[in-house]
Amino acid sequence: MIFGEIPIAEAEGTILAHAQKLGKRRLKKGARLSEADIAALRNAGVGVVTAARLEPGDLTEDQAAAAIGAALGGAGIRAGEAGTGRVNLFAETAGVFLPDRAAIDALNAIDPGVTLATLGEYAPVEAGRMVATVKIIPLAVSGAAVEAAVRLCSRNAVLRLAPFSPKRVVLIQTELPGVKPSVLDKTRAVTETRLSASHSTIVGEIRCAHEVSALTDALRRRETADLTLIFGASAVIDGGDVIPAAIATAGGRIDHLGMPVDPGNLLLLGTLDGRPALGAPGCARSPKENGFDWVLDRLLADLPVTGDDIRKMGVGGLLMEIASRPQPREADSAAEEPVVDIVILAAGRSSRMGGPNKLLSTFEGVPLIRRSAETALATKSAGHVRVVVGHMRGEIVAALDGLDIGIVENPAFADGLSTSLKAGFAASPGADGVLVMLADQPFLTSVDLDRLIAAFVPSGAGSIAAAFDRGRRRNPVVVSTVYRPEIMALSGDVGAQGVIADHPDAVVEVEIGAAASVDVDTQEAVRAAGGTISQNDHVDGWQSESSKPAK
Repeated sequence: MIFGEIPIAEAEGTILAHAQKLGKRRLKKGARLSEADIAALRNAGVGVVTAARLEPGDLTEDQAAAAIGAALGGAGIRAGEAGTGRVNLFAETAGVFLPDRAAIDALNAIDPGVTLATLGEYAPVEAGRMVATVKIIPLAVSGAAVEAAVRLCSRNAVLRLAPFSPKRVVLIQTELPGVKPSVLDKTRAVTETRLSASHSTIVGEIRCAHEVSALTDALRRRETADLTLIFGASAVIDGGDVIPAAIATAGGRIDHLGMPVDPGNLLLLGTLDGRPALGAPGCARSPKENGFDWVLDRLLADLPVTGDDIRKMGVGGLLMEIASRPQPREADSAAEEPVVDIVILAAGRSSRMGGPNKLLSTFEGVPLIRRSAETALATKSAGHVRVVVGHMRGEIVAALDGLDIGIVENPAFADGLSTSLKAGFAASPGADGVLVMLADQPFLTSVDLDRLIAAFVPSGAGSIAAAFDRGRRRNPVVVSTVYRPEIMALSGDVGAQGVIADHPDAVVEVEIGAAASVDVDTQEAVRAAGGTISQNDHVDGWQSESSKPAK
């Protein structure tokens, strides 16, 4: 490829390096200049352009990216379309991502213009999650370099996905005097959320005294399962402790104790009846990522885990930046998690619907606003659920009749979205974070919301947990209340996007998938999503058998 300034008279067929605005017309970067383009440039007084001229055997950036992306696809990985020299690769199903580090290093060494970036080894991913991206740096590269990359991919499974498979799981929790049942209940709920990505289920739970004999008996009488998870009332610190002693007495073996991942040091890996058994560290009672997740994800994807595998987890195993730690982390295993309230924005006028209120459209016979509120109430980890109302307040409130939610009035709803956002934050004074949920996203699930809340921390990286769809930021989002002053300073028809943009280092991406992108602002969108538009916006009340304990 020859790159540089080229006189207009010689530029036909070259590739434009920088976009050119010609009155109302715009020539994009990467455009192959035609005879008409040259005439337009000449008429605009442009005499020279910066462009690339292909040499024999060269491929354009999109051709090169498409060829390499296609070679990388397969084994659970799907290549997207080429554009601006880039091809993104996506997981076809949920599982554990397995990049070949040596092969990727070799591919990136072929030519400086050919690059491949991926997620880390053993990263858990959802279906549709972007796992890698091919980017061609210049406007064109040699065909020989592309051929070398394709050959390398044909000889190696450079990118691979080990899919999750459903497992039958037995949960055993030991108790000491003073342990609150609510702690054990929450541990089960957090564990169920962890297992949900693989569609695994807890088929039995046993709670027993934190004694070797009691735990041994529980292990012997547990149901047959693919995996046994043991949460001890006290952490395992020695091979003779209660959990390892009970596993050995029940006929199992201890494969490894401890791991170089913090939080998660006090993990036990064992085997019972030829199947894995995990003694969970205390931090696994929290939904935050810890070493327990690293081992559990591999087991759910049918990947073997040995003591040697665990010993190699040290690099990258420091999962939190800790200035000081005056007390051991495990001593406070029952510490309170951040409180996240859900605020559903339902005050808008549905102006794009051309008359009907979209939130009173029905999906499977249920008004959309009620469907959204029931999704929020079904979460396992949220605090209060509140709905901000304004336009057609009476009808919206009637559709929510009987649900355990708070109603937040927004008399200024006509002044734009920011007023509803501020009303929701003002109504959540005791929360560490607010999950801002649009009321018109019919495909969101409570699991999606729980995953967002699990990724949230009150400050620093993760203080904004945003839903993503194939690498693009969408809705909903959890925003820490440390940003309350910035939220309360908003005005007009804007949401929190400006606040989010001002704090890029605080954002953690939670890949939700297509559900995060679907909202129903028009009658066509409602019908396309399977909804029915109400012919009468008046709702006298809504009777439902669903209920949820007060939060």
